[in-house]
Amino acid sequence: MVSEAPPFWWTKADWRAYVLWPFSWVYGRVAAIRMDRARRAMPPVPLICVGNFTVGGAGKTPTAIALAQAAKARGLKPGFLSRGYGGSLDVTTIVDPAHHRARDVGDEPLLLAREALTVVCRRRVDGARRLAAEGADIIIMDDGFQSARLTFDFALLVIDSIRGIGNGHLVPSGPVRAPIADQLRHATALLKIGHGPAADRLIRRAARAGKAVFVGDTVRLDDQSLSGVKVLAWAGIADPEKFYRTVRDTGAIVEETRSFPDHHHFSEDEIADLIDHAESRGYTLVTTAKDMVRLELGHGRAAELAAKSRVIEIEVRFDDPSAPAKIIEATLVAARARKLHATGRL
Repeated sequence: MVSEAPPFWWTKADWRAYVLWPFSWVYGRVAAIRMDRARRAMPPVPLICVGNFTVGGAGKTPTAIALAQAAKARGLKPGFLSRGYGGSLDVTTIVDPAHHRARDVGDEPLLLAREALTVVCRRRVDGARRLAAEGADIIIMDDGFQSARLTFDFALLVIDSIRGIGNGHLVPSGPVRAPIADQLRHATALLKIGHGPAADRLIRRAARAGKAVFVGDTVRLDDQSLSGVKVLAWAGIADPEKFYRTVRDTGAIVEETRSFPDHHHFSEDEIADLIDHAESRGYTLVTTAKDMVRLELGHGRAAELAAKSRVIEIEVRFDDPSAPAKIIEATLVAARARKLHATGRL
């Protein structure tokens, strides 16, 4: 999968999208066949997949955390399953934030592991089995919707209301991971993050297809202490502009921004430049939780950058506060039906 989305993917389709269309057609055919025909393994416990239509961030990880919190409120022991994108370990691993670095297991699994048992595994089938063996009684899979390796009891597709599906074209002409019709067919429900208009057309299409639609938003967990403060905001995430808008919403004065690729591992020179540039101008460094975990247990001046950077934590809140609990319940019901069907009792 493409790790960096070129800027033209997120604007109206131009000549670049149309030149690449033949490659997108092939990509889309392969993706559709894989989603429709691949043999999927049955997970040992109920499984929710939190995915998105496009390459790049849409809010999957904070959504997965919100669902885990709802599962725990119901008395369940959730477990997160991740492929560990950006990490180097190629064996099934239980993530330990006190021991593992982002270079080992990826940055998002380190965030997930703060909330619940988390396993990274290149083969998601093996990862699901390991989670069940460790006592998880419901699995929340962060991404992997298009990979067609496991049967989902509930597939929640997250879409950002500002970026939507970009130019609407398939990779490499655009950011869409598989034909929309095929993705909708395998989805259980959609979650629109934010209240912008970019996702509305797709939301209407999903509603006509009988899919449940939830609405939520990312909420800052800050103490307003950045109000009026001059900051240098830096981020290595899929949509850094979304983060910069969040920083401005705190009342901070964003004097400069520095953007890096998603899952980026910072060099000593990059770290030194951020620290020295901010100090020379009297700016406060501000970053994301996802970027911060990439500095933890780091070498050189990484610890210094971590100590000097303020983190703006966010969480996803559904407009309907009961929605996460409803998703958990629907997952459990679907899993029971799946098991009955597998034993021939349904």
